[in-house]
Amino acid sequence: MVPDTVARRQEAVRAAVREELLGPETPVVALLDVKGIRESARQLHAAFAGPSPVLHTFAVKAASLVPVLELLAEEQIGAEVASPGELALARAAGVPAARTVLDSPAKTPAELRDALETGVAVNADNPQELSRLDALVAGRTAAGQAPGAPLGLRINPQVGTGSIDAMSTATATSKFGVALRDEGAEQWIVDSFLSRPWLTRLHSHTGSQGVPLELMAESVRVVYELAERINREAGRQQIDTVDIGGGLPVNFAGDETDASFDTYARLLRRTVPGLFDGRYTVVTEFGRSLLAKQGFIAALVEYTKTSGGRRIAVTHAGAQVATRTAFAPEAWPLRVGAFDAKGAPKHTPDLVQDVAGPCCFAGDLVARERALPELAPGDVVTLWDTGAYYFSTPFQYNSLPRPAVYGFRRGGDGGTRFSLVRAAQRIEEVVAESGAAQRGALTGSGRPAPGR
Repeated sequence: MVPDTVARRQEAVRAAVREELLGPETPVVALLDVKGIRESARQLHAAFAGPSPVLHTFAVKAASLVPVLELLAEEQIGAEVASPGELALARAAGVPAARTVLDSPAKTPAELRDALETGVAVNADNPQELSRLDALVAGRTAAGQAPGAPLGLRINPQVGTGSIDAMSTATATSKFGVALRDEGAEQWIVDSFLSRPWLTRLHSHTGSQGVPLELMAESVRVVYELAERINREAGRQQIDTVDIGGGLPVNFAGDETDASFDTYARLLRRTVPGLFDGRYTVVTEFGRSLLAKQGFIAALVEYTKTSGGRRIAVTHAGAQVATRTAFAPEAWPLRVGAFDAKGAPKHTPDLVQDVAGPCCFAGDLVARERALPELAPGDVVTLWDTGAYYFSTPFQYNSLPRPAVYGFRRGGDGGTRFSLVRAAQRIEEVVAESGAAQRGALTGSGRPAPGR
């Protein structure tokens, strides 16, 4: 990470404390680097520039925040959505249907119908979903209408597993896509395309964190070869688009962006040169790799104590924002920064200590036996590289409210300027979402549900 980026985020911590975005009344906050997001988007475009048309989409699940999707859309990055909610967020952000792709292993008929009516691209996950599309397309054809949206099929190339099983989606038994290497599957896929001239896309996504770049590139190669076979047997270029998914791993161990979009794009060009000769449109669906290093969480240290000789700092950032880290720390380690009560980096001697969150279970730790400047009540800790997934999809354990999210940028005077992305959840909202209006429903004193 370039020094300017480090300086921006350090100043953002200091400014957040100074402006009381972080303090006793608001002990945890999430921050997004607007300039960093723009730079990340432009690095992606540059890496894939060439003769082949490319549509970059952002995996909405990685940062399900409308202003983030709007900012990325301004940088010509669309949306990959996997639910009606994510599609609604993309639409609210102004992402056009032509730059939206619907992927999900459990699409309902209503979702498919909506996509065809509005022009949102669909990657069917399995033969039963393809049959649903058959009926919908036939209905549109009978009414004198075109299919209405680009349609494709998700392929599981079954190329193997990365170091995190839960993040590997191209395994022999993955729940996603049509398993290419199962007996008779490849011929079924070819025949399915030849009998459906409106089926024009192939899609594959190998996984994300823990998946080697070489495995991802091999997956793309396998699907490209399948596209070539279908086009040969069709006698024309029926497959015009190959969706290579996303999944570029993020370096959580340091500031460096490794691997970069450029590194991955160069590997793909060596592995699958034909994909980039201009005959195919390439679609990408990066998420974590676009946003992880462009955001972080800052939280107050509430207490410190010693237990069994171990120093523990109890903070307000734990499993409710760093869920994966708390439950699977070996797979999802985070770097922790230490700042004093004014938001300045601490430079006192390191002390081995745990950094704990506020949740009421023993595993709510974001760092274990970590050498950090000794933390004290009122200090600030930061969880770096959490711009994707961590605070956009909070875990409401112990009914802890969602933290506020702010974007930050430098103003004309060189100072940090904040803009609200998502307001902090109020306790009253937590209570309302927990059924307060239905009080009495289980004791017999409440109103019956409609229609009962």
